[in-house]
Amino acid sequence: MRVTAPTMLVDLGGTNVRFGVADPSRDRPLLPDSIRRYRVAEHDSLVSTAKQYLADTGLQVHRAIVAAAGRIDDGETVKVTNNPWAISARQTASALGLEYVHLVNDFAAQSMAVTLLRGDDLVSVGPLPPPVIGAEAEQTFAVVGPGTGLGVGGLLVRQGHCSVLQTEGGHAGFAAHSPEDIEILNYLNHKYGRVSNERLICGQGLVNLYDAICHMVGARPDDLKPEDITARAKDGSCPLCTRTVETFAGIFGSVAGDLVLTLGAWNGVYLTGGLIPILLPWLERGRFRERFEAKGRFRDIMEKVPTQAIMNPEPGLLGAAALAVMESGRSLLPQR
Repeated sequence: MRVTAPTMLVDLGGTNVRFGVADPSRDRPLLPDSIRRYRVAEHDSLVSTAKQYLADTGLQVHRAIVAAAGRIDDGETVKVTNNPWAISARQTASALGLEYVHLVNDFAAQSMAVTLLRGDDLVSVGPLPPPVIGAEAEQTFAVVGPGTGLGVGGLLVRQGHCSVLQTEGGHAGFAAHSPEDIEILNYLNHKYGRVSNERLICGQGLVNLYDAICHMVGARPDDLKPEDITARAKDGSCPLCTRTVETFAGIFGSVAGDLVLTLGAWNGVYLTGGLIPILLPWLERGRFRERFEAKGRFRDIMEKVPTQAIMNPEPGLLGAAALAVMESGRSLLPQR
C-alpha cells in the first residue's frame, strides 16, 4: 500500500528538536517552509513541543517519524542519550491523534539522508569525488558525526534496496595511536575512567581536548565553551585552541577510518553533525585524511575511500523524509 499522506518529521537531539513535514510523492520530499527548531530545555516533552509546532505552522499530519539520539527499544521506546525526555511511540501517537509514530535512531535517519543529498549539500574532504549512491549492486557507506554527542550509522545498498545500521558506535573505546593521543587518553582516563570516542569527538570533546592539551603543556585552561575554542582557533588568538581543533581533526580521521574497517564501508564515509561546517577548514587541511588513511597494511585501500562533509543544515529531517518515501513504496535509488 502506498502511503503518501503528509508525515511529520522530528529530529530529536540533546540540545534542539527540529520539526518538518514530508510529502512522500515529491522528488524533494522535505518541505522547506515546514522546518522549525525548538530548544529542548524550554519544553517538558516531545508531545507538548509537537503540539506547539502544529499550532505554530497550522499544518496537518497523519503520522510521524521521530529520529532520536538514543537506542530504540523494540521500536517502541527511546531514552534520548543527552536529553531528559523519554518517548513512547504508542503514547505519542495517541496524544497527538496520529495513525502511528515510527521511532528510529537519529543516525539511522542521517544515514538515509545520504540518498537525498544533492550538489552543494556535499563538500569533498580530500581529493576523491563523491560516490554515486546506487551505482553498484552492493555498496556500504559509513556515516559519522559530532554534535552534542558522536553519532555513528551505516547505509547499505543491496540489489536496489536501501537499509541502515543503527549503532551506538560513538561509545566505542578510544584507541590512542600517537604519543600525544596516549597523553590525552591518560588525562581523560584519570578524569572519567573509561574513555569513549565521544569523550573527544563532540562539542564537549573539544573542551576535553583543550583541557588535556593545557595539562600537557603546563598551562592553566580558560573556562571555554566549544564555540569559544573554535572562534579563537579561527582568529588565531589562542595557539592552544588552534592545536585543539587540529588534534580534533586528526583523531576524528582515525575514528572515521576505524569505522570503515569495522563496517567494511569501502564505498565512502559521510561526515555530518553540527560541528562539521565549523570545523571543515581544519578537516580539509590534511590531518583528517592523513590519519584516516594511516591504517598500516590497509593504507592503499583507505586511500581510495572517499570522505564527504554533509553541509545540508537538516540531515536528520532529510533522512526522516527519506524514510517516509520508503514507507510510501517509492524507491530512493535511480532505476537502472
